[in-house]
Amino acid sequence: MRVQIAVTHLLGTGHLARALVLARAFQSKGHEVEVLSGGMPAPNLDRGDVTIKHLPALRSNGTNFSELLTDLGDIADASYLRSRRDRACQLLAAFEPDVLITELFPFGRRSLRAEFTAMLDTAAGMNRRPIVLSSIRDILAPPSKPAKAAQTLQTIVDYYDAVLVHSDPTATRLEVSWPVSDALSAKLQYTGYVAPSAPVPHPEQDGRGEILVSAGGGDVGTHLFRCAVEAATLRPDRTWRILVGGAKSAELIQSLKRMGSPAVIEPARPDFRQMLCHASASISMCGYNTTLDLLQTGVPAVIVPFDDGNEVEQTLRAQSLAQLDGIETLKTRDLTPQRLCDLLDTVTAAPRRDVGSYQFDGAARTLEIAEDLLDRRA
Repeated sequence: MRVQIAVTHLLGTGHLARALVLARAFQSKGHEVEVLSGGMPAPNLDRGDVTIKHLPALRSNGTNFSELLTDLGDIADASYLRSRRDRACQLLAAFEPDVLITELFPFGRRSLRAEFTAMLDTAAGMNRRPIVLSSIRDILAPPSKPAKAAQTLQTIVDYYDAVLVHSDPTATRLEVSWPVSDALSAKLQYTGYVAPSAPVPHPEQDGRGEILVSAGGGDVGTHLFRCAVEAATLRPDRTWRILVGGAKSAELIQSLKRMGSPAVIEPARPDFRQMLCHASASISMCGYNTTLDLLQTGVPAVIVPFDDGNEVEQTLRAQSLAQLDGIETLKTRDLTPQRLCDLLDTVTAAPRRDVGSYQFDGAARTLEIAEDLLDRRA
């Protein structure tokens, strides 16, 4: 089976990370996989030996996802977007997949609708049309207007065989963030969470007893890092380690170090998940992959959901996690060094969570669904 996954991450790297987990799952069973990546390079992610074909890169202008920038920081004009669209369709036609997976679209990436629609039309016109699947996380950005939900549904009806919801339905159903009609419900397939294998303890026990502060792989989280630096000054008896990701990490690290905190401040590390196994607590935002790290390791956690630009996805996810032992949430507007320290005391005193309560085999289940759909068509 030949599988092609089209993904464009614009701010953080979670979308690409999830696509790579899926790709490795297909590849581990002997299938040929190709990932079409339209976002900025993400060298910290584990790509294994997955083949990645790059489109001309895009990123959002901060949280303004309707304003797209090139890798040079220029506005992506019509010519640039057309070059991406043409490249994507050429790669699709050359690979001739049996299964085409679009990550997030059509539930998101509306600014790239022309690109994705051109790919879907190309797939529809092939001698052997591939099985077409939409791959979405547990929580989506809710549609701002009914017309957007209607347009998404029509695209699903016109082009897609199924919608893969990468969530455990006993924890979060799509209805929490998106209107689910009967027509959409008929297309939904819940896979469980798409997670890499649970991390094993760090061989050097790095992170033991530490407060690990992280914000994923994008250029976000400055306010969280600055607050943690000040909180570390209030609690110098603890070891605080602040892991800074994103393209501007070097500059931000130097800025944070100038604040004179006792915290260890360094670039994001590929062994972060292993460090969580030993940590006293985690302070982070609430992206999909971060959430899985917290659930898989059971580490006590203070969550500050990303809410810039009226973003609500992480807030909705955090609300569902706040019911669990050892997790406390803190809104950005309430974030202060003292409040952060108080909540750390609360989560570290709470009972440890059961790490076996949720389905984390979403990648394997995705593989089964794709194989089943392809077999039934044959």
